[in-house]
Amino acid sequence: MAQLALGLLETRGITALVAGTDAMLKSANVSLAGPMKQVGSALVTAVVVGDVAAVKAATEAGATAARAVGEVVSVQVIARPHDDVSIVLPKPAAAKKS
Repeated sequence: MAQLALGLLETRGITALVAGTDAMLKSANVSLAGPMKQVGSALVTAVVVGDVAAVKAATEAGATAARAVGEVVSVQVIARPHDDVSIVLPKPAAAKKS
């Protein structure tokens, strides 16, 4: 993860987060790091991973889209995070067997 960046989008309410996450994933070459997480007090967070420029572009687009439908609490980009940061990130959901 040393060459990647993390982008975090935190909103109040799931509707704004879904709109923001959709915009982040469509606007740049980033991947969602696991499922969205509920923080508490109606706060929800999504984390995307990609190269620094893509994550910056994605979080800007996501915040703009989320503000259009709700409240954005926080947006953060962490360039080249330490490898141990992955311990606290959401884990991808296991694929269902058919």
